[in-house]
Amino acid sequence: MSDAGVIHDIGYQRYDGPRLGRAAVLGALYQHGLRATFGLGRSAKSKIFPWGVAAIVLLVAVINAAVRSQTGTWLFDYYAFADSMSWLVIFFVAIVAPELVSRDLRSGVLPLYFSRPLRAADYVIAKVAALATAVWLLLGVPQFIMFLGGAFTTKTGMRGVWHEVGLLLPGWAYSVLWAFIFTSISLLIASLTGKRAFAAGGIVAVFLMTAPVVGVLSVLPSHTANDLAGLASPMSLISGVEAWLRGRNDLGINVGDFGVIYGIEAFCLITACLLLLLARYRKVASL
Repeated sequence: MSDAGVIHDIGYQRYDGPRLGRAAVLGALYQHGLRATFGLGRSAKSKIFPWGVAAIVLLVAVINAAVRSQTGTWLFDYYAFADSMSWLVIFFVAIVAPELVSRDLRSGVLPLYFSRPLRAADYVIAKVAALATAVWLLLGVPQFIMFLGGAFTTKTGMRGVWHEVGLLLPGWAYSVLWAFIFTSISLLIASLTGKRAFAAGGIVAVFLMTAPVVGVLSVLPSHTANDLAGLASPMSLISGVEAWLRGRNDLGINVGDFGVIYGIEAFCLITACLLLLLARYRKVASL
């Protein structure tokens, strides 16, 4: 029997085309993630929930714009709209965040992603950007519909339109803050398990089960505890940031003289979640 080896030509050829590099991979991963958040390119069943949530928030925006055009008063302003719809967005991210990251953990494709040239940081950036964009669109597009309703019914011409722009832009910025809070927390939780049901339950629990803590702290006899109660929940934390930035105490939460503490905690919470998410995927990439 001969010990000589035999080389078989099975038709593989070298790739001689352009190599697009990390930026193209990151962009493709972002585009895929954004499409996945709304079930695009997937079965009809995958589209039901995200588009159902989108339809509800759009309907609320249309009703709000119609009421304002008839009565001249809001049901919700741009800030209050984001606050009110945030409860729906909780369930949106609870379903979508596991689709973005838990599925990859369960299917074992991460070693393929983290083979060159994609890095763990690129993966995290793409996923965070995709979900943050989706959440912002979920709030920002209805806010734009509200803007159109106000701009087309103004009685002061371009002055009224510019006034409406001045109301819309801070409302959009507030929605960006909500988007990063939802995204950073939900993706961090979802990255800890490959089971989507566990990830979804954990996300809902973090957002909803911290609310009673705020209620308990807000009824304590200490005024300091009352003013700091909103720090115990992501939901009330962002409302506290709004109250601080707008200098108002009629928004359902009183921050007293601690408004800057709310701003610092919001920044630190988002930063900490993103850093932990990055550490999580650097650990996965090193396995």
